[in-house]
Amino acid sequence: MSNPFAVTAVTIVLLGFSAFFVAVEFALLAARRHRLEDLAGTSRAARAALRSSSELTVLLAGSQLGITACTLALGAVTKPALHHWLTPWFESWGVAEWPADLAGFVLALLLVTFLHLVVGEMAPKSWAIAHPETSAVRLALPMRAFMAATRPLLNQLNEIANWCLRRVGVEPAGQVASGRDPAALRSLVEHSASVGALEVGYSGRLDSALQLESLTVGDLVRRDRGTTSVPPGSDVRAVREASLASGHLRILLGTDAVVHVRDTLMAPDDAPAQALARPVHSLPAETKVFQAINQMRETRNHLATVTEAGRFTGVITLSDLLGRLFPEAAR
Repeated sequence: MSNPFAVTAVTIVLLGFSAFFVAVEFALLAARRHRLEDLAGTSRAARAALRSSSELTVLLAGSQLGITACTLALGAVTKPALHHWLTPWFESWGVAEWPADLAGFVLALLLVTFLHLVVGEMAPKSWAIAHPETSAVRLALPMRAFMAATRPLLNQLNEIANWCLRRVGVEPAGQVASGRDPAALRSLVEHSASVGALEVGYSGRLDSALQLESLTVGDLVRRDRGTTSVPPGSDVRAVREASLASGHLRILLGTDAVVHVRDTLMAPDDAPAQALARPVHSLPAETKVFQAINQMRETRNHLATVTEAGRFTGVITLSDLLGRLFPEAAR
């Protein structure tokens, strides 16, 4: 192709397609799935981006296929044309034929490589990383059309790539992660506190909140202290005495029921406490702290027994759990 205008037009189109595929690739890698989900309710393009994030490896195969095709096309069209135009230019300076041909080849290769790297890759990559959700949504529909047209080939390429990964012990990921894991967030909080970007008080509170994802009620229950309780057949007087001695308002009857002292105020001393009791909420020791807080809040229970392998190990209160989030208030 020797027509300068045709070569220029084809080069611009190829660089545009390369930039498109690069932007799609980095946008879906950087975009947060929960943000795409927020946009999906009102935007068809956002729904398309969300579908692409659910089949990430196929999308990456499509992006790489498009980038590779554009690179090969630039090498087949633009570089030979530049080489063809530059060689006579060097010869006009008095350079011999083969050095002029070599200089034209090298300069054409450098120019095509520069254009492809800067215009076709680096610029769209920077835009996609800076605005991941915006770029993912804007480019989603045309990318879905390309994937639909080339899906059989993409599926084959994806299967081959996944097979190679599994052969070396790597499990391929199929979709965009929805967020950072608690360990990574704790590391970020610790770093922010160490460099002075986050106050120590706030960092401690955030760290305590992030620990709730892995902390269990079994980790918090105090096994080294006795439980404030009275025997199941006790009367109201025994409940009041146990409350006065311990300062607790909720007293266990054995391990299966609980009595609140306020419910005993109008009852005779010799009245059976069982008549005022209600079943106690029970939590397995492996229950996560954040799950325990939700359960106790939804069932309006301020106290729960903790069991391990079906055996009673202690009690825990909503104040104990919230104290992990607000240690200052707990003190």
